[in-house]
Amino acid sequence: MPDLRSRLAFALDYPNLQEARAGAEKACAYMGVLKVGLELFVREGPAATGLGVDLGCEIFLDLKLHDIEKTVERAVGTACSLGVKYLTLHASGGPRMLEAAQSRADKEATGLCLLGVTVLTSLDDEDLRQVGVEVGAREQVKRLSLLAKSAGLGGLVCSSHEVEMVRQVVGPSMTLVTPGIRPVGAQLGDQKRVGTPQEARAKGADILVLGRPIRDAEDPARAASDVLASITEAEQ
Repeated sequence: MPDLRSRLAFALDYPNLQEARAGAEKACAYMGVLKVGLELFVREGPAATGLGVDLGCEIFLDLKLHDIEKTVERAVGTACSLGVKYLTLHASGGPRMLEAAQSRADKEATGLCLLGVTVLTSLDDEDLRQVGVEVGAREQVKRLSLLAKSAGLGGLVCSSHEVEMVRQVVGPSMTLVTPGIRPVGAQLGDQKRVGTPQEARAKGADILVLGRPIRDAEDPARAASDVLASITEAEQ
């Protein structure tokens, strides 16, 4: 059985480093990846990634890069210098951007895994239609997954609604990260395409991302422990 703690990522959706550290300390015994997103990174910068070293966790830098290829390539180089394990970029940035990013990651050889973001879990078919994507979320996820694979990326971000299809399309080698994970009974918040931890793992997800269900729980450590226990039991 794999180390299931390393399959759980805690989203550090906090306004500052002090609160992020306090939250991470409660969850890190049960969740081996800490996800640093835009809110925390814009406020604290690279200091936020130091939580990984301090707490014995891998860092998932969730910046969703989407820019001209040279800008993204340089940002990847900087991420490598910070020692992060995962870094997101939008697969919709196109083949040249993705290839430049992967080429830089390969050159730096730090073990950084680039994750192509397919379709945000807050979007549905109607949202996509309003921005000119007529094929629907499932087909768009498939297209972008194949694009990211052809560019050599190590992983993808996709919802639990598409992860089984994506696994079939890209094969076993890519790391599939599934956000929008909600334990049974948890509120959806602003997410639309969600799933439970057990469902997502059964469908082929490698890493599950949880934020509010842990952060906002009355006992965050207990909530994190319960998630780890639920997938451990399901996979025995």
